[in-house]
Amino acid sequence: MSLIIDAHQHFWRLDRFDYEWLNAPQLAKIKRDYLPLDLQPLLEQVGVRKSIFVQTQHNIAETDWVLALAHEYDFLAGVVGWVDLASEDCERQVEQFKDQPLFVGVRHVTHDEPDDDFIVREDSLRGLRVLEKHRVPFDLLFYPRHLKHVPTIVEHCPNLPLVIDHLAKPNIKDRVLQPWLDDLRQAASFPNVYCKLSGMVTEANWTNWTPADLRPYIDHALELFSPERCMFGSDWPVCELAGTYQEVFQALAENVAELSSSEQAAIFGQTAVRFYGLRV
Repeated sequence: MSLIIDAHQHFWRLDRFDYEWLNAPQLAKIKRDYLPLDLQPLLEQVGVRKSIFVQTQHNIAETDWVLALAHEYDFLAGVVGWVDLASEDCERQVEQFKDQPLFVGVRHVTHDEPDDDFIVREDSLRGLRVLEKHRVPFDLLFYPRHLKHVPTIVEHCPNLPLVIDHLAKPNIKDRVLQPWLDDLRQAASFPNVYCKLSGMVTEANWTNWTPADLRPYIDHALELFSPERCMFGSDWPVCELAGTYQEVFQALAENVAELSSSEQAAIFGQTAVRFYGLRV
């Protein structure tokens, strides 16, 4: 297989930013620092050559911090950072980062907003139009109930590259497909919307999931988006709640093994290169 890229991973340093969400008792296992030297051997173990960091903080200081790390560690191919979409300051913040080659996108932790309609409020849409203007891709961190907003976003920003993180977190543990599948189908009808095959093991049963549990969700995503609009992401270190990096990688590899070599190459790298404009 050609260049393999992990399109979705995180770092955190507990003494540097506020990780209040990690105080939940069920997350105790991952409440420690996770840094590039922790990830690097895991990538090498499975043959992943490059990775993309995705934000965890609503704080541009995190973006600055990881951009500095990306200059230090060659395996970091890009940083999906954060800007304040709903702020009048959004464009200035985008301009602060957009000319840095390793700044490749923006994400907001949308699914934790108290307002389920946050991403389609006029102030947020104004921020998304700023991203569209500057050709900065946006990661949609949704639960299934947020997928209904994709048509509105595309209506206002038809040329903004969008990617749905973690398939919008369907309920894999209970084998629930609807209404997630219908809403995902509608989202996939827009050619500027992509999908990350990531974050699945933590939506399954943490202690006894199998690759077969993920298969229906992967198959539906591939059917709707095609491999050319799907990309592998580990969601490390969050994935460690339910499985090792190697287990997550192998689970996807096993489920797409019947695809052609070119389709697998798209999922495991080429889609991410095109979507984020990676210089690899």
